[in-house]
Amino acid sequence: SMASPALTLLVLTIVFGSILKSGMPTFAIFLFSGLLLWNFFQTGVMAATGVIVNNAGLVKKVSFPREILALASIGSAGVFFFFQSIVLVIFMVVLRTSPAWSEIYLFPAALIPAIVLACALGIFFAAVNVYMRDTQHLVTVLVAAAWFWGCPIVYSYQLQVAPILRAHHLTWLFFANPMTPLIMTFQRVIYNRPGTVPSTAPPHPLIQVLPPWSATTYLWADGVVLAAALVLFYVAMVVFGRLAGNFAEEL
Repeated sequence: SMASPALTLLVLTIVFGSILKSGMPTFAIFLFSGLLLWNFFQTGVMAATGVIVNNAGLVKKVSFPREILALASIGSAGVFFFFQSIVLVIFMVVLRTSPAWSEIYLFPAALIPAIVLACALGIFFAAVNVYMRDTQHLVTVLVAAAWFWGCPIVYSYQLQVAPILRAHHLTWLFFANPMTPLIMTFQRVIYNRPGTVPSTAPPHPLIQVLPPWSATTYLWADGVVLAAALVLFYVAMVVFGRLAGNFAEEL
């Protein structure tokens, strides 16, 4: 749980920080601040999707609320989140950086919607996967590949994406991804670069790595995601309840 994110961080830092030269100072911290939340979300959703099928023997023999299995998968991802946070702290100490302590309250404001969203998708896909077993493989491709690159984790929204989106009036489309504001909130707290900083790439121009938004803007965006996630969670519970009655026969 600690070696895997550390190795991923090392590889992506070398590729995007040294070879492709993003120009962002302490790029490893910027990268890990997004990966931390994404790894929790991805691990939880992917594990929850296959949890009913993987525990078919238990589901068929014992009567209990089957939603607990999916929620337990999200909880397990939370344990990995804790250990990966330790890796992040070590990197921050080594690189002599610190989070935005005055805005640390934004941390749970982004984490809670991510938990609710992961639970909603995990419960929904866990039920569907019982009837359509390829769902697990489809979720792996969509979440681990396509969705990951749709989030500003290895690239900066402010530097690489915002100018293009504004030119084509597509900013709304980028933020239709519910993980985008949550990840950007983590970057605001952990990476802590609200102003312009010198680029590490020659000729070292001043760059704006993160949007110059107020804390209220981040709270508002995270609140919208939380509201949408709660609706999705309700829908997922309804769907799960209607499909759970035939789990034993399908398994």
